[in-house]
Amino acid sequence: MNSLKKIFDRDTWQEVFDSFNKNKLRSILTMVGVWWGILLLIALLGAAKGMENSFNRLFGDFATNSVFIIPSVTSEPFKGFQEGKRVQLTLSDAKKIQENIEGIEFVVPKNQNSAQVVNGFLSGNFSISGDLPVSNEVQRKQLSKGRFINQNDIDLKRKVAVLAKDIYKQLFEKDEDPIGKYVQINNINFKIIGIYEPGNIDFSGDVIHIPFSSFQQIYNTGDKIGFLMITGKPEFNISQIEQDAKLLLKNLNKINPNDKQAFRSFNLGKQFAKVTGFLKGMQFLTWFVGIATLIAGVFAIGNILLITVKERTKEIGVRRALGATPFEIKRQIVVEAVFLTMIAGLLGIISGGWILIAIDHFWGQGDDATLINASVSIAVVFIALVLLVVFGTLIGLIPAFKATSVKPIEALREE
Repeated sequence: MNSLKKIFDRDTWQEVFDSFNKNKLRSILTMVGVWWGILLLIALLGAAKGMENSFNRLFGDFATNSVFIIPSVTSEPFKGFQEGKRVQLTLSDAKKIQENIEGIEFVVPKNQNSAQVVNGFLSGNFSISGDLPVSNEVQRKQLSKGRFINQNDIDLKRKVAVLAKDIYKQLFEKDEDPIGKYVQINNINFKIIGIYEPGNIDFSGDVIHIPFSSFQQIYNTGDKIGFLMITGKPEFNISQIEQDAKLLLKNLNKINPNDKQAFRSFNLGKQFAKVTGFLKGMQFLTWFVGIATLIAGVFAIGNILLITVKERTKEIGVRRALGATPFEIKRQIVVEAVFLTMIAGLLGIISGGWILIAIDHFWGQGDDATLINASVSIAVVFIALVLLVVFGTLIGLIPAFKATSVKPIEALREE
């Protein structure tokens, strides 16, 4: 306890400041290494977090543990069927996948076609998507007006439509409220019930969404479907679900199990895992570079203290002759090392914070932001400060032991 009080003693800190003032330029130059190490650590970790937030927003509208399965043509003969057979999925296939594959949260059958859409004198050719309400769980629409398709629309085969904002702009006058008004799709009147903003990732582009049952009716598709969206539960591997689903579909449609071209797929979960893996690697590299630079800076402080101890040999000899213990001498040197390290570190944290504010200002604003909310947590700052104290103490011990290794009489003889 007495030793702890001595650390905060006025005389102890007076000696620290006197030593700093005697070698001001030298001390400042050596502190630059620690300052740069902490600044680099804070700035790079914050930028990595900003990139992570950007990717999260990019994929935010999607259930990332998802896979798209699209039927194609066979490349292998099987059970009397020649290669080149076009594969056609049905609602029965979707139901079998839901019932037989473990770990599935949603199976969403999708149909898509194109049609001439007319509103008075305004018209255009647009993609039409037949959807179930559950499709909004897999790829959530950012509605600016109205609502999405619900189960009543499906059951009653309502002629209702949800338009992409860009399609709305082409079919309606500026500032005109489209909700409740009608457009003609394939010469059939559809009531507008919603307008949605384009997503950051939208594999379908600008689309008019209508109830799945209404799509079946106007395009006479029966139980045929264009492709499937499958979402797995968070604790299940979406790649395994993809393999199991493809194998089941091959069995249901009499396709060679080894046929790799019968079904094309896009595994969103796998792509998202690549992105998160890259971000984790970047964070590890940031910690490595930051700590390596920090250690180099701390070693520079240690070297300066060794030089300072050499210059203060006579002073240390006088203090030893007047009764100062080796422990008190060591403590003084260690306190000086920690002081220089902490001051440089705190300046580095403040500088890093200002850099993150600048990054957020220039690259973190608007819909096209690449580094969203670039920041570091309080925990990271605390860990950085702890590392500074630890490194400062350890590096201070080297000159501290050097200072007490010289006998008082020999120290007093030093010129």
